[in-house]
Amino acid sequence: MNDTKKIALVTGGSKGIGRACVTELSKRGFKVLIHYRSGKEDALSLAGSLPDADTFGADLSSPEATQNMMKEIKSKYGRLDVLVNNAGVCVDQLVMLAKEDAFDKMFSTNMKSIFLMSKAASRLMLKQKWGRIVNITSVVGHMGNPGQSLYSSTKGAVTAFTKSIASELASVGITCNCVAPGFIKTAMTDKLNDEQKTGLMEKIPMKRMGTPEDIASAVGFLVSDSAAYISGTTIHVNGGMY
Repeated sequence: MNDTKKIALVTGGSKGIGRACVTELSKRGFKVLIHYRSGKEDALSLAGSLPDADTFGADLSSPEATQNMMKEIKSKYGRLDVLVNNAGVCVDQLVMLAKEDAFDKMFSTNMKSIFLMSKAASRLMLKQKWGRIVNITSVVGHMGNPGQSLYSSTKGAVTAFTKSIASELASVGITCNCVAPGFIKTAMTDKLNDEQKTGLMEKIPMKRMGTPEDIASAVGFLVSDSAAYISGTTIHVNGGMY
């Protein structure tokens, strides 16, 4: 690597785990590009609070929008050192009642977008012979969860995809890994009632939910030089539940 400041792109970076990843990477000295779909104000506010950040809006379920965003990044910066694929959607449905459009939506956003982003990012990283791709998956992609057969299958697919591209890109200095969160305290889990939260705590040996910062710390490690010999693996951050 030369002395040019490294650039990191975090998808879904305006809130929750993505926001924590943006903050962590900024602390580590990266110029952070914050992708958003609908959270433009949150993204702009976050970028304004950091010493060196930029924002990019795109619907990652649209191949054209995804490709246009990556072209804009290439035109503006000419490089990309880190890609954190965090953006995703979750629709809970029992398999007997699951809708085909929910299947299509989740695979388009949770899997196809990661394929498109990783393809474009790896081409930029290849020129530098250095890069880090980190995909945010989920504990349910490994252990399953009632009502989440569609969601968990997308996350399992991302894990398999990551292992495969890790073997393809290792020889050119690009590492590819996953971070699999367990139950994390976010706006989504804040909506659960006391009974639901108690049920979750029974599954977690540490008896607490994780924080977005717990996930961001694992991401920060994987993009650092300390993780230079780690590729094709998954770091589980779930309080011991799996």
